[in-house]
Amino acid sequence: MANMDKYEAVIGLEIHAQLSTNSKLFCGDATSFGAEPNTHISPITMGHPGTLPKTNTKAVEYAIKMGLACGCAIAEDNYFARKNYFYPDLPKGYQISQHTTPICVGGTVNIQASEGEKTIQLNRIHLEEDAGKSIHDISPTHTLIDLNRAGTPLIEMVTEPCIHSAEDAYLYVTEVRKLVRWLGVCDGNMEEGSLRCDANISVRLKAETTLGTKVEVKNLNSIRNIKKAIEYEIDRLIQLKETGGTIIQQTRSFDASNDTTFSIRDKEDANDYRYFPDPDLAPFHLTTDYINSIKADLPSLPNELKKEWKDKFGLSEYDINQLTENKEEADFYIAWTAQTKHYKAAANWIIGPIRAYLNEKNINYKSIENVIPHLVELLDLVDQGQLNFSVASGKVFNAIIETPQSPTQFAKDQNLLQTNSSDEISGWVIQVLAANPDKVAEYKKGKKGLIGLFVGEVKKMSKGKADPKITTQLLEAQLSK
Repeated sequence: MANMDKYEAVIGLEIHAQLSTNSKLFCGDATSFGAEPNTHISPITMGHPGTLPKTNTKAVEYAIKMGLACGCAIAEDNYFARKNYFYPDLPKGYQISQHTTPICVGGTVNIQASEGEKTIQLNRIHLEEDAGKSIHDISPTHTLIDLNRAGTPLIEMVTEPCIHSAEDAYLYVTEVRKLVRWLGVCDGNMEEGSLRCDANISVRLKAETTLGTKVEVKNLNSIRNIKKAIEYEIDRLIQLKETGGTIIQQTRSFDASNDTTFSIRDKEDANDYRYFPDPDLAPFHLTTDYINSIKADLPSLPNELKKEWKDKFGLSEYDINQLTENKEEADFYIAWTAQTKHYKAAANWIIGPIRAYLNEKNINYKSIENVIPHLVELLDLVDQGQLNFSVASGKVFNAIIETPQSPTQFAKDQNLLQTNSSDEISGWVIQVLAANPDKVAEYKKGKKGLIGLFVGEVKKMSKGKADPKITTQLLEAQLSK
C-alpha cells in the first residue's frame, strides 16, 4: 500500500452527462436509449455535405440550469467550435464543442466528507455533442459502429485539480449525479452511459506545489469503479516514484475484472485539435432576462432544503440526508408538511412505511399525491393517541392508499380506534395477568422486563385498541399489589 503520509494525490475529474432532451444537439434525431443500432440517424448526424445543423434550445437551457445550480458565471455570448480529430464513430471527422469557450465558468460543488463539508472547485461546464459507440465484443474480427448516440447533447463538467483522495472523488461524482437528477437535466444512468467520468491523476511530495506528471483514466462508468481506479492509480504512481521509475503521461482504462488499470496510449503534452468556430452554426446570445427566467424556475436545491429543514423543522442530519436523496421524495415531503406540523412524524413515515410500500408495489410518489390530505388526518390520529403506529402504518395506511378515504371513518368501521378508557383496559389487564401466573411471579421476583410481554398480550387481546401508556400504568398498578 502506498505511503500517503509522504505523498499527496492531485485529481481532476471530467464528467460527461448526456442531457435528457428528446432530440440531438443539432438535429431532430431521437436520443432514447436502447433502439436498434443506427436507427436514430439522419444526414445531419452522419455529417453529409450540404447539411445544416441547428442548435437545440432545450440543451442550452439545461446547461444553464446546471451552471446556475453550481454557482457558475453564465457566458452571454456563445459559439460552437469544431474540434478536429479522427475517430471511427465520429462520422463528420470533427466534434462540435464549446471546449475553449464554455457557457458556464467557475462554480463549485459541495461534498460532505468524513472530515466535514468540502468545496470542489469547477473550472467550467461546456456543451458538446457525443460521439457514436464502437462495439468490440460482438464480432471476433470486426469492430462494429452504432451511431445512434452520435450528436446526443452533453455537458462536460471539468473540475480544477483540487481533489486529493479517491473517497472525495467518489463523493463528488455521487453529488453531481444527484444534482443532475434533481434538476431533471440527465437521468444519471451510468450503466447506460448517460453519465461517464474521466479522471486525471498525479502524485507529488506533500511539500511540493507543482503538479506531477498526470495519467488519465477514461470512461469510468460506475461510481464504485471511479473510486477503485483512482485508488489503484495513486498506489501505482507512488510505487513508481519510490522505486525510481518514470511516470509517463498516458491515457489508461480500467479493468473491472481485477480492479486494475492498463495503458491505452501514451499522450503528448498537448493535442492540436485546430479549434475554429463552426461556420454552419450561428453564434447565440443569452440575454440577462432569459438567464434570470431559468434561474426563477430552478427548484430548491438539496443544500437549501437541508438548511431550511434543520432550522425550521428541527430534523436530524440523518432524516435530512435521507429526504434530500431523491427530488420526488423531497417534493412529497414538502407537499405533506405544507398541511401538517408533524414534521418529524412525516419524515419517519416517508423513510419507513411509505418508502417500503412504494418499493413493494413498484410505484412512485406521484401516484399517491392525492392521498396527502388523508395522511395528514392519519398523523393527527396517531398524535392524539386514537391509533397506535402499528395499526396506523399497517391496516389503515394500506386501506387509504388503495382506496383514498378518511382514515378516521375506516378505523371506526373496522373497530380499530384506540381506547383510553381505564375501565375497559383494566378488564384486559386482569385477564392477561390471570392467564400468565408464572410470568407474574417472575415479575414480582424482580424480572421487570416482563412488563413489555404483558403490554403486548393486552395489545393482542384488545386487537390494538388499548392505549399503551395507560396499559403500562394499569399493569404496574396491578403487579405492585
